[in-house]
Amino acid sequence: MMRFRQLQAGYQGVAVTPVINAQIAPGSMTALVGANGSGKSTLLKTIAGLLKPVAGSCELALPRKAVGWMPQRSELETRFPLTVFELVSTGCWSRCGWSGAISRAMRGEIDAALDAVEMGEFADAQPATLSGGQLQRVLFARLLLQHSRLWLLDEPFNGIDNQTVKLLMSVLQRQQQAGTTLLVVLHDRPLVERYFSDVLSIDAPGCVHNGEAAALLRSLAS
Repeated sequence: MMRFRQLQAGYQGVAVTPVINAQIAPGSMTALVGANGSGKSTLLKTIAGLLKPVAGSCELALPRKAVGWMPQRSELETRFPLTVFELVSTGCWSRCGWSGAISRAMRGEIDAALDAVEMGEFADAQPATLSGGQLQRVLFARLLLQHSRLWLLDEPFNGIDNQTVKLLMSVLQRQQQAGTTLLVVLHDRPLVERYFSDVLSIDAPGCVHNGEAAALLRSLAS
C-alpha cells in the first residue's frame, strides 16, 4: 500500500502539486496523469525519496530500496563510456556485495533481461548510438534487474515507436502479474484506457482524482 496524506510535493519549501489525499493499492498498475506543470514528475521524485515533502506525508509499506525509479530520458546522460551490457549491469550493483563483482548467475540475468526487451544483439553497443526506443528498452532491462517491488516511471513511452510501446507494455503487464506495483506518468489517454486499471489525476489548478481508470476517465471527460 502507498498512501498520501495531505501531501504536497515541491522544491525548497515551495509546493508544486496540489494537496494530495490518495492511496495506491499493492499490485496495481496506476497511470499518473495531469496537465503540464502539475507536478507529476515532482511527485514521483518525492515517492522515490529524492525530494522531501513540502507538507503532509507519503507512506510506503516497503523500504525505499525496494523502489525502482526511471526518470525521463531527457534527464539521462548517454555519452558515458559504457556498453549496453555494462549499463544494464548497474541494475545488479545493490546485490554485488563489497567487491562489486558480477557473478556468472548475474551475467545470465543481464542476458535474459536484454532478451526480454529484444536488445540482446546490442549488448556491446554504446548507449549514445541507440534510438530513443532502443534506449528505453535498455533502461527497462536495467530496471528488471533491480527486483523492485514498486516501479515509478516518468513518461516512459514519450517519443518512442508503437512497436516498442507494445513490447514495454507487455513487460509492465508481466511485472504486475508478478506482484509489482506500478505508477506511471502518461499523457496518452488511449494507452491509459487500454492497459491501466487505476488513475491518479492531478488537474490544474489543483483538483486531485483517484480511482478506477474507466469510471474516472469518463467523469473527467464529462
